Amino acid sequence: MIVADRKPIQEILAMIKADKKILILGCKGCVTVCNVGGVKESEILASTLKIARKQQGNDIDIDVRVLERQCDNEYVAQIKDIVNDYESVVSLACGVGPQFLSEMYREKKFYPGVNTTFFGGAVQHGIWEERCAGCGTCSIHDFGGLCPIARCAKSLLHGPCGGSSKGICEVNPDTICVWDAIVTKKMEAGEMGDLMGVKAFKDWRSARDGGPRKSIREELIQGNI
Repeated sequence: MIVADRKPIQEILAMIKADKKILILGCKGCVTVCNVGGVKESEILASTLKIARKQQGNDIDIDVRVLERQCDNEYVAQIKDIVNDYESVVSLACGVGPQFLSEMYREKKFYPGVNTTFFGGAVQHGIWEERCAGCGTCSIHDFGGLCPIARCAKSLLHGPCGGSSKGICEVNPDTICVWDAIVTKKMEAGEMGDLMGVKAFKDWRSARDGGPRKSIREELIQGNI
């Protein structure tokens, strides 16, 4: 899932400082799972902004709406009858949401209410960790099902660096060395031979270095499925 963190209140207040009527637009997708953009979080943000603006002597009228997703134009279109009632919209979706909104409603102002951080998952309640870099060519089967691109601070693909110690990354002491985890898993499975061969360099053309990427499913476009 896409993981995000809510922007600081002061940053959001600065974005909407000239607006008197805004819409907080939540999303029931990934940001709901990581507790930053669902119904509850949207309502809390609305209340917080109202209180802050009142303390500034600059009252504001805020409404809340939550869409099923903001990364799909079918759902983004659901606010077409109300979007013009507001001076601006604060999107609590990942960075895709405010862009889809801005493309559909070109004359309106849309602000990001969250900072999109990474693709990851929950390792315990309230803690999410990165697991995928979205590089476009997955090869975790070569590494015991673990991703050195996303989880190694140096994205090393041919073995560990010389800086880790006792299974801990030298760049971030709060993070395990994923190569230590890879080697340990392979040793326990009796499959160290899988790591001994020389592998070809990764083809990075599938990553975003060539610009925004696009996924096309011809069978869906043609209506066969």
